[in-house]
Amino acid sequence: MRTLLYILTTLSVISLAFWAYRENYATQAALSETRDLRQEIRAAHERLAVLRAEWAYLNRPDRLRDLAEINYDRLGLLELHPEQFGYVDQVAYPPDPLLPITNPVDVINLTGEARP
Repeated sequence: MRTLLYILTTLSVISLAFWAYRENYATQAALSETRDLRQEIRAAHERLAVLRAEWAYLNRPDRLRDLAEINYDRLGLLELHPEQFGYVDQVAYPPDPLLPITNPVDVINLTGEARP
């Protein structure tokens, strides 16, 4: 009986060691994948910062003004005048939608006939 207990204990220790070994490698793989993803995210943030800086550089008002002046005739641009703009009260807003009737109630008068 004691031998059986020793054998079961030894097998359980071996199986737990095997399980811990597998979990250790799975954890290391997950940590490595997380590290790689963080590096990719960091690189994406850096690329985004560079793109935002380039966008801000290209959209400088003085640069756009110069480009508009250079290409004025070719683009067929017109000068803006205050008369070209409308007022807020001239904007036609859509009417409010009617609420749907979801639970209609039938009303019956004293004679027992349904009213239209």
